[in-house]
Amino acid sequence: MSTLRFHAIKEILNRKPIKIKESKRRSELFGNNVFNQKVMRQSLTKDAYNSVINAINNGSKIDRGIADQIASSMKDWALSKGVTHYTHWFQPLTGATAEKHDAFFETIDNDSAIEKFGGSQLVQQEPDASSFPNGGIRNTFEARGYTAWDPTSPAFIYGTTLCIPTVFVAYTGEALDYKTPLLRALQVVDQAATAVCKYFDKNVRKVNASLGWEQEYFLIDSGLVASRPDIVLTGRTLLGHSPAKGQQLDDHYFGSIPSRAMAYMRDLEKECMLLGIPVKTRHNEVAPNQFELAPIYSEANLAVDHNSLIMDVMDKVAARHNFKVLLHEKPFAGVNGSGKHNNWSLGTDTGINLLQPGKTPMSNLQFLTFFINTIKAVYENEALLRASIASASNDHRLGANEAPPAIISVFIGEQLTRVLEDLESVTKGKLSPKEKTDLKLNVVGKIPEILLDNTDRNRTSPFAFTGNKFEFRAVGSLANCANPMTVLNTIVAQQLLDFKGDVDELIDKKDMKKDDAIFNVLREYIKQSKNILFEGNGYGEAWQDEAKKRGLSNNKTTPEALKARISKEAISLFEGLGVMNTVEIEARYEIEIEEYAMRIQIEGRTIGDIARNHIIPTAVKYQNILIENVRGLKDIFGASYKKHAKEQLELIEEISKRIEAINSGVTKMTNERKQANTLSSAEKRAQAYCQKVIPFIEDIRYHCDKLELLIDDELWPLTKYRELLFTK
Repeated sequence: MSTLRFHAIKEILNRKPIKIKESKRRSELFGNNVFNQKVMRQSLTKDAYNSVINAINNGSKIDRGIADQIASSMKDWALSKGVTHYTHWFQPLTGATAEKHDAFFETIDNDSAIEKFGGSQLVQQEPDASSFPNGGIRNTFEARGYTAWDPTSPAFIYGTTLCIPTVFVAYTGEALDYKTPLLRALQVVDQAATAVCKYFDKNVRKVNASLGWEQEYFLIDSGLVASRPDIVLTGRTLLGHSPAKGQQLDDHYFGSIPSRAMAYMRDLEKECMLLGIPVKTRHNEVAPNQFELAPIYSEANLAVDHNSLIMDVMDKVAARHNFKVLLHEKPFAGVNGSGKHNNWSLGTDTGINLLQPGKTPMSNLQFLTFFINTIKAVYENEALLRASIASASNDHRLGANEAPPAIISVFIGEQLTRVLEDLESVTKGKLSPKEKTDLKLNVVGKIPEILLDNTDRNRTSPFAFTGNKFEFRAVGSLANCANPMTVLNTIVAQQLLDFKGDVDELIDKKDMKKDDAIFNVLREYIKQSKNILFEGNGYGEAWQDEAKKRGLSNNKTTPEALKARISKEAISLFEGLGVMNTVEIEARYEIEIEEYAMRIQIEGRTIGDIARNHIIPTAVKYQNILIENVRGLKDIFGASYKKHAKEQLELIEEISKRIEAINSGVTKMTNERKQANTLSSAEKRAQAYCQKVIPFIEDIRYHCDKLELLIDDELWPLTKYRELLFTK
């Protein structure tokens, strides 16, 4: 073991977990650093409070005078907690959060100052829009952009800064962030779902999309990470041979949480409680040193903000515990990658989960309506849904070690499949009284009983029904949830609008009863979308062949997948519902395709540097040791030395072959990178990196990993997998 690795591991073994004292119950800490409705009720005037609530519930605008009152109360509350600065906290298209801190401090004259924060500072600020990814919407000489307060997500304190969640838009009005399109999508799904709900309950006034995310991550000691340039620069290991023991014994999953990891989790959860993030679940995941945390579900926009915030908080808390959090979807080859399962549902303001069966045939018919419409929405837009989770990092994960494949399908279980088959056989047209009675009693009425036993899961399914929600399992651990949630809520909204149009047409033109019309439309939807349903093994080659026959896409790489974002159908969908216009859609495509190429470019440069500056010199050094050994044997044994040095000579030859292959691969990869960089089209550049550069990265890794098995452990310069994954 090299000296650097030895001392790093020795230091880790001598570390003791930081003791986290919890003097208060979680319920007492929850939301203490959030300017939530409880705080607003205590600090705002009645008019100001009602104005914020109307903005949250109905999207109404807040008068500037009221905004001054809110800002004053927010400032006083923040100052009472030791806050000195405020920031508009937003989510640009970098994939990270952004913030610029301003002090409450203002001078009155040369001798005195006050703490000041008004409605204008609360409502709007002006960051440089050309300095963030914008897909050509803003040039350097057109830098103006605006952040605008989102009152539906409460302000919070982190450290000594008041953070105000905001949208981020260009001077010309286009969205430059993840939040703006999400808010638009949530509004249209609310309107569409509310209209459909009125078939069943006239009292429904609003439908909220809910999200419960499950964040998987790896915890690696920061000292070991610092010894790995690939992890530092790319978030994953670009080389490293699998250890003898990985996850094959299944001994880490749900096992006893290591003490250092537990101390980190307790510290993180305390921060989450103060920030109002309702984290509830923690456990070991399948791979060594892999873990998961999950909150109680909440309204989708707030849940997205919570996840974006927690990814930042996780990293900061980890630093206190000498850990580095790895959120890359596949930081280690040969073991499970990390996802971020998005559990999605729709709920009414009357307290009904629309994907939860009820106690009456009518409530179950409502359940089936939203259940079947969601399935059809996924079927009609499977390629777009796949594009929503496409990234260079997630490409490594999809289809490997329990992650879903790139083919989007829906799993609903055997028994619900039978329910749909029974509904599919409903007579076309008006139902007889007996048919309607039998249907409601024998099919629709029995759904709650069926679901009690429908507990099976298909871990290879990217989109699965899990009892009272759909779980979008293909979302990557690094992703901003807003991207897939914007797409999912938009496609469901459009599908519900189509459904209402189809039902109303049967009622108006065919003189059908409401229930007859609903059953007839659902019957046709089941027939039209059944190809998306799949209960089997998503990893098998047979499914790939079958999916092709069914007309389902299988876009395995990001450049392939992203094309769906700019299809005529996608543009028509988003523009038609007002979620995004053509400029915003094309800009996002440009940003994502360029980011893909840049990430592969960074990985290529990094592995080239490691290979030539770390691996090859080490291999040559060890080879020279072997050569000296052979010379010594020759001095001892004379002409017969080859018989005694056979293994050494073979080892020298193999090392030479590996060095040659690595050096040649780096040269060819560099040339391909240079060639790709000359391409003016971002799409062609991404394709070149995908098809021409990645194969060389993989080949270089292969030969480096072979050398790791050949070279003396004391000389090997990089921390090995067994140390990264099993050092606690």
